[in-house]
Amino acid sequence: MAEIQRGDQNVSGDQYVPIVLHSEKVPESTAKALVLGTIISVLFGAANAYLGLKFGMTVSASIPAAVISMFVLRILFKRVSVLENNIVQTIGSAGESLAAGVIFTIPAFFIWTAKYPDQPAFHISFFSVVALSLLGGTMGILLMIPLRRYLMAKEHGQLKFPEGTACAEIITAGDEGGSKAKTVFWGLGIGAFYKILSNAFHLWPESPGYDFKNKTLDGATVGIDATPALLGVGYIIGPRISALMLAGAVLGYIAIAPLIKYVGSAIPAGINILPADMPIAQMGSSELRDYFIKYLGVGAVAVGGFISLLKALPTIWSSFQQGFTQIFKRVEESDKKMPRTEQDIPMSVVLLGTALVALLIWLLPGVDLPILAVVLAMVFGFFFLVVAARIVGIVGSSSSPVSGMTIATLLATCLILTSFGISGFAGMVTAMTVGAVVCIAVCLSGDIAQDLKTGWLLGATPKQQQWTEFLGLAASAVAMAVVIFMLRDTFGFVASPEHPTPLLAPQANIMATIVEGMFAGKLPWILIFSGGFLALAVELLGVSSLPFAIGLYLPLSLSTPIMAGGFLSWLVGRGRNKSSVKVKQEHGVLFGSGLVAGDALLGLGVAFLIMLAPWYKHFADRFEAGVASGTFGQLISLAAFGLTMMAYWIIVQRQSKP
Repeated sequence: MAEIQRGDQNVSGDQYVPIVLHSEKVPESTAKALVLGTIISVLFGAANAYLGLKFGMTVSASIPAAVISMFVLRILFKRVSVLENNIVQTIGSAGESLAAGVIFTIPAFFIWTAKYPDQPAFHISFFSVVALSLLGGTMGILLMIPLRRYLMAKEHGQLKFPEGTACAEIITAGDEGGSKAKTVFWGLGIGAFYKILSNAFHLWPESPGYDFKNKTLDGATVGIDATPALLGVGYIIGPRISALMLAGAVLGYIAIAPLIKYVGSAIPAGINILPADMPIAQMGSSELRDYFIKYLGVGAVAVGGFISLLKALPTIWSSFQQGFTQIFKRVEESDKKMPRTEQDIPMSVVLLGTALVALLIWLLPGVDLPILAVVLAMVFGFFFLVVAARIVGIVGSSSSPVSGMTIATLLATCLILTSFGISGFAGMVTAMTVGAVVCIAVCLSGDIAQDLKTGWLLGATPKQQQWTEFLGLAASAVAMAVVIFMLRDTFGFVASPEHPTPLLAPQANIMATIVEGMFAGKLPWILIFSGGFLALAVELLGVSSLPFAIGLYLPLSLSTPIMAGGFLSWLVGRGRNKSSVKVKQEHGVLFGSGLVAGDALLGLGVAFLIMLAPWYKHFADRFEAGVASGTFGQLISLAAFGLTMMAYWIIVQRQSKP
């Protein structure tokens, strides 16, 4: 029987041999790695907070952090280990993940403070933002620890963890050099060049699309977020998962949306259907998504996540049982018996830390939380962080529907609170506090799941990654508070004489609207339940419903470029020579990882320019207005994306040749 090579991912989890063996002593949590990781965490977190509050999107930081680490450490130091690079990206990615959790929920408190000046609103102070960030983030990190062995090893091959796998490939390629490194840097260069032309100079729109206006498909929409990052993600996750996502999107935006428009057009113009504030006959595709399809997706994601949790319960329980045995043993003894690559933070620390988090949530100053709210935060936090960890394992962090899971948390929390007589403005504040803690926990759990997958592939020490993740969380929590208050004072989140053009904070506005609607009795439960039964129907067909549900919730334009990447993966894998196909697939993953890195790095660069150089925004606006607009711009965008796909194919074929 042939010896299994290090890093060969085409084997089962129990046979996999990491890049660094457990018996090898390699520098890991060194001072230079901790300092560089902390700096990257703060910078990426700040940039993403601004980007998300203004445009409603964040950029994944795991891969950019790995690339920056690889370059900086090799320039400044002669000898750098792959595990040091891994620690840098582990710490660095925490800032971006925390930024997403904060911007989705925390601004809702500022919005309510401005909207209801006479109400005793939650006094959202600098300390409150830091406290909520630390509490939610700590919960997300701690509760992921008992699940690590299950998600990383036992589900190896089933859960791809695109960003985590890409990070491992980039770090390994940078260490090995040769053709692998060239493939990564080809992808990095093309992804960066594409992003410069599309985002920095606005030579073409990033999301070409078409809304149908004819009688047959009125209300339907097609489009594509023509970005190299999503093309790379699609290749990494493969054709099957990509197709399931696209299936959900097609059902929602090309089948259900025009059906709603057709039926709704027969309703008299003066009749509205909750939660819409306008007649269906006047809606376009974007309104149909906001008022109908999105809620179907929320229900589908909730049911798909619940089914995934049920499937995982036996192994989760086994993981917890193994962890509980550490409580009654000395840590030193258990560490001696366990290989370095299997050592987690002890279960006793996990349990005590989780109990302390629950206590501190209850004692959180500025809001009088009942015990019920603390229980809801812990229960929903655990449920959705398990779901989030599986979702990022399927489609990656960039496509994880965190807002959908937060919405589901808010819906359930509001229902439970009202049934216990907790209502009014105090109920709104309580529900949003629960939602904020859960949202931040979900974001951090998805991030550390990707990081732990990278570490598992490389042969890192899990407990060192877990401890250093707390360092990234603490540094970025303070940075988030500074940034969010600076943006509130500079731009505001609600239109006023002082802030005529505030930041949109789209997700936080949606969350605030949902909570207000719940306490006012204005939510479309029929849509949420219908989405849940759609996911159940897909599950009964013997197909995993979670990728389908994600596709239904996310805009169609996100699923189409992912499917394009999945199609490329299918083409590359069609050869008869298995060894040749394997080499091509490896180079395809490397090139896709480079595309994601180049796209993300330049996206962050543009974000910094927008934040730090006001002149750039005027320059970019003038470029955008004068170069590519209308149908011509959309054709250029599609052509550029098509050329990128061709380059993908050609480079993978050439770099794979001996």
